[in-house]
Amino acid sequence: MGRRILNDALRSIVNAEKRGKATVELKPISTVISSFLNIMKYRGYIKNFEVFDPHRVGRITVELQGRVNDCRALTYRQDIKAKDIEKYKTLKLPTHQWGYVVISTPDGILDHEEAIRKNVGGQVLGYFH
Repeated sequence: MGRRILNDALRSIVNAEKRGKATVELKPISTVISSFLNIMKYRGYIKNFEVFDPHRVGRITVELQGRVNDCRALTYRQDIKAKDIEKYKTLKLPTHQWGYVVISTPDGILDHEEAIRKNVGGQVLGYFH
């Protein structure tokens, strides 16, 4: 169930970007979605997001910036070692200059650059570029 929620949220963001919308509302929500959005915000792919009523069903309003070309969640959560992150990145992302792979590690949810810097592996949640 949780994997489908992340995939639906990310596809909603991509569809709103393609339609030229300024904001998108995501329902239902999870802590994984907010962590994924934190990475996207830190890397400059979205402007801001706001979580409303996180203890119940809740919703997240995301302000879009127009930089997201593709954003996907992997439904099978592939395990990846720290030494294989660079190879996986070249398979999934179009170029070396832009795009990020998001990984769930023992240190929390990180993008591939932070995971390489900390030398930790984990499960691949998804990617965006």
